[in-house]
Amino acid sequence: MKKRILSVLLAGALAGTMIVGCSNGESKNEGSKSESAESKEDSGEHYKFAYTCMDGTNPFFVTIEDEIRKQVEANGDELISTDPANDVSLQITQVEDMISQNIDGIFLNPAEAEGIMPALDALKSAEVPIVNFDTEVADLSYVASYTGSDNYNAGKVCGEDLVKKCPDGGKIIVLDSPTMNSVTDRTNGFLEAIEGKGFEIVAQQDAKGNLEVAMGIAEDLLQGNRDIVAIFGGNDPTALGALAAANAAGLKDVKIYGVDGSPDFKTELASGDSLLEGTGAQSPIAIAQKSVEIMYKVMKGEKVDDRYPVETFLITADDVEDYGIDGWQ
Repeated sequence: MKKRILSVLLAGALAGTMIVGCSNGESKNEGSKSESAESKEDSGEHYKFAYTCMDGTNPFFVTIEDEIRKQVEANGDELISTDPANDVSLQITQVEDMISQNIDGIFLNPAEAEGIMPALDALKSAEVPIVNFDTEVADLSYVASYTGSDNYNAGKVCGEDLVKKCPDGGKIIVLDSPTMNSVTDRTNGFLEAIEGKGFEIVAQQDAKGNLEVAMGIAEDLLQGNRDIVAIFGGNDPTALGALAAANAAGLKDVKIYGVDGSPDFKTELASGDSLLEGTGAQSPIAIAQKSVEIMYKVMKGEKVDDRYPVETFLITADDVEDYGIDGWQ
């Protein structure tokens, strides 16, 4: 009898060891989660997430952060945020500081796609999952997933509208931001849409996605290019800066395009007496909601796709009232 009992106990112990071994061997691609994430769920503890974007004062990113914070805190979790003010070196330092605060995951929008790489290395070493939003990092293998607007299409719809309204072509100015992948994609979409349609780019300069910088550049460019037919800005703040410069120069016929669909842009667009012609609209609320959805799937060890695109579309004075001017669409 003693031998039989001993045999049963040994068999049970061996089976338990095999079960544990199989559990520990589950691959990341099959949806496993970290032991820390498991223990937090089991004990009822809450997550601490981090948030960083290229420019925390941009209304687009203000809306994204507000929406992410609202959803994270509604789940009883914490969100800590930093603003590098378009300085990638500062962003790296801020990310390293957030890692030291034992964050469980980070929502990340890079100030520079390539320049942010040291921060990605630090996050990888600390085993902190990254949900990359709006602007892609240079190497997506570092991130759990990416979500953002179809930026190429956002620029393309602006270009298509310009071709329709200026069938004879003309001179144009492009204010882009080469270090921001999202703006680069928008610019490429715009330029492809107008290619071969009789347009001449008299200047293409880096406005850094900033209203004041764009206004200064446009003021200088317009002194010698008063015969332009259009200005394309890589985002709405850039377009609004160009608008201020065009108004100061007394221009009357130039068509100005932006990308975002921001309340400020839509308000001006709806005035009925503006040089603003249209914006390739995106939804920061939709991007934020998808980012949070992805993050919690990652925390639960669920499989996520590499990319989650968010729709973009053109808003002009003809239909701006359909989208409202008091907030984001």
